[in-house]
Amino acid sequence: MKWIPLTDEGQLSEIIAQSRTKPQVIFKHSTRCSISSVALQRLQKAAQPDGLDFYFLDLLAHRPISNKIVETFKVHHESPQVLVIKNGECIFDESHLGISMNDIIKQAA
Repeated sequence: MKWIPLTDEGQLSEIIAQSRTKPQVIFKHSTRCSISSVALQRLQKAAQPDGLDFYFLDLLAHRPISNKIVETFKVHHESPQVLVIKNGECIFDESHLGISMNDIIKQAA
């Protein structure tokens, strides 16, 4: 899995812009949460599909970015959480053990 670290709020504008040509995926991870670790491992074991960029947000290190995601994409904060951004909008979000690569691929299509 090739993750793009999400470490700056300015990247959200880039994600929105890039989502107009290909879907973008944000995975919000808490290093203190065992369920988050399980969700991360499940994504990392799956084959990364072509045509999607995957961003990794460490919630403990970058909580203000998570808050900005809530505001920008009108979603509730969850941890772990995955969001699919397409055409500038969050078209899918899932949390905890509901996170799966198959669902990400299906929603991004």
